[in-house]
Amino acid sequence: MQFKEIIGHDLVKAHLISTVRENRVSHAQLFLGPEGSGSLALALAYAQFINCENKLESDSCAICPSCRKYAKLIHPDLHFSYPFIAKHKEDNAATFMENWRKAFLDNPYLSLENWRQQLDAENKQVNINIAEAHEIIKKLSLKSFEAEYKVLIMWLPEYLEKEGNALLKLIEEPPEKTLFLLVAENQDKILNTIISRTQLIKINKLSHQAITSYLIENKQLEEQEAREIAFIADGNLQEAINMINLNTNNHFILLVKWLRLIVQDSGLNIISICEDEIAKLGRENQKTFLMYAINIMRQIVLIKQDLSSLVFLPAQELDFVNKFAVHYTLEQIEETINLFESTHYSVERNANPKILFLDLSLQLVLMFKYQTFPKGTQYI
Repeated sequence: MQFKEIIGHDLVKAHLISTVRENRVSHAQLFLGPEGSGSLALALAYAQFINCENKLESDSCAICPSCRKYAKLIHPDLHFSYPFIAKHKEDNAATFMENWRKAFLDNPYLSLENWRQQLDAENKQVNINIAEAHEIIKKLSLKSFEAEYKVLIMWLPEYLEKEGNALLKLIEEPPEKTLFLLVAENQDKILNTIISRTQLIKINKLSHQAITSYLIENKQLEEQEAREIAFIADGNLQEAINMINLNTNNHFILLVKWLRLIVQDSGLNIISICEDEIAKLGRENQKTFLMYAINIMRQIVLIKQDLSSLVFLPAQELDFVNKFAVHYTLEQIEETINLFESTHYSVERNANPKILFLDLSLQLVLMFKYQTFPKGTQYI
C-alpha cells in the first residue's frame, strides 16, 4: 500500500512522511478516523514507507522486497490484530489471517460489518481476546526477521476491552525498533490507559469531492450518480462502495414528492406513496433513501445557522433546501433528523416498511402541518 493509492488526506500523509524523514517515529501511535476514511490504509502505507529499502521523496518505492511483501500482507515483520469470533479459547488473529488478507486486499476501506460478513458472524459478537493479547506479546518479543522495524497494526482497539491491560507495559516500553499502530474509530471506547500511551494522528472523513472523483475514475459512474452517492455516504468510502449497485438516482424526486404530501396532510396519497413506492424500494435502498434525507436536512440546518458557505449541492437540491429552510424552524428540522435516524435504525432491524414509513409520515404531518412535536418513544 503506497500513500498515492489512498484518497485525500494530503496533510496527514505529509506529516507521516516528515516523521520518518526527520527520525521522529513514535513507537505507539493512534490513527483515529471515522469508518471509511482510510485510516487503516494510511497506517499500512506508513509502515511500508518506514521499512521501504529504497524510499522515494514522498512514498515507498513499491518494488523492493519489503514493499512487495507489504503489498501482499506477507512480510514476516508485519503483524495484524483485529476483532474476531473465537470458537476456541486459544484462537487468535492468526487463525483468521487468510480471511483478513482477502478482506483487506479486496477493500482497504472495509468496515466492521464487511469484516463480520467475511467471518460469517451472523449475530455473534466480535472482540480481541486475551489469547490474542498474549500472542502479540510473544510475537513482538522476537527479533526482527529482516526489516528495521517490527510493526503491529491493531484495527479497532475498541474491542480490546480489559484484555488490553496485558499490553500496557509492552506499549509503554516496547523492544527496540517496535512500532504499534492502533487504528480506531471511537476514542471514547478505547481504554484510557492505552490512549495515554499513544501519539494521536487525527484523520478526518473524506470530502464529497474526493469520493465523487474516486467513483467516477475507479468505478466508472456518471458524474450525477457519483455526486449523489458521495452526498449520501457523507465521507464514508465504504458506504459509497456499498451503494454503487443500489438505485439512488431518484432519491431527490421521491423525497420532495413525499415531503410535499406530508406538509399538505394529503392522507390517502401519503398511504399510497408509503406502500407503493417507499416500501417497495427494498431494505438497502430504504436505508440509503433515509441517509440521503438525513443529509438534506443537515444542509438545511447549516442554512438556518447562516452557514450557507458550507453547503455544496447541485442547483436543484440547493434550491429545495433554501426554500424549505424559509418555511420551517430549526427545532422542526432537528426533530426530523432524529425521526429519520430512528427509522433508519428500525429498517436495519427488518421492521415492516409499510407500517414504519406510514408511522414516520404521520409524525412528520403532526410536526410540519400542526406544529405538534412527538412525545416519548413512539417509534416502531
